[in-house]
Amino acid sequence: MSGDLPKSTDGWAFFLDIDGTLIDIASTPDAVIVPPELPILLDNLRQRTGGALALITGRDMETVDRLLHPARPSVGAIHGTQLRLPDGEVVTPPPAQRLAAIRERLAAFTAANTGSLFEDKGTAVAVHFRGAPALADIVEAEVRDAVGDDDELIVQPGKMVFEIRPAHADKGRAVADFMQRPPFHGKRPVAVGDDVTDETMFKAAVDAGGCAIRVGTPQDGSAARASLADPAAVRDWLDSLDRS
Repeated sequence: MSGDLPKSTDGWAFFLDIDGTLIDIASTPDAVIVPPELPILLDNLRQRTGGALALITGRDMETVDRLLHPARPSVGAIHGTQLRLPDGEVVTPPPAQRLAAIRERLAAFTAANTGSLFEDKGTAVAVHFRGAPALADIVEAEVRDAVGDDDELIVQPGKMVFEIRPAHADKGRAVADFMQRPPFHGKRPVAVGDDVTDETMFKAAVDAGGCAIRVGTPQDGSAARASLADPAAVRDWLDSLDRS
């Protein structure tokens, strides 16, 4: 552990990534194991913060709810593209026009390249290559070529994955949106994540007078100035808040 971490929930709003942050990354997105105590931990944290808890994740909303049932906090799904607001309203923009053709192309690509995996999130798609790390350059080239010069879409690199998502949304904008709404408004944001996809969230939290915590090895150039070793350490820290 390094850097200063909040020691209570008082005055803080919490923004948490899921994979690599709350749960360990697995060989495929469907192979993750959710610790049985995690939904209870999240529900308790939501209550202790008066509802100022949001999960900001690359996962789609349906998957978030399936993994973390029965917890139902606010969510910025698909990197903030799809939002579940504090009152329960879900806001989902229509998919970009060209996404259907891109979906078909990348599904065919992964079928022809053993070790790669296509994931369809509705308003975004992703190609994972954790099963074949040597495909990294080929996957990136295919994904970027599929997007071309479409300014409605953006390529989002991640850990062993390249994702195509709407250009108008990212995790940082999701944090900023939530911070304008009760019960987040007026609190200091703390953002916790493990990947380059979380950097916009880190920056948004720091710029708003809060803090950012990176899970894993500290990275030069990251907006996160504090760190926790792994998801188990994150869960232990969250559970310790307000207990001292």
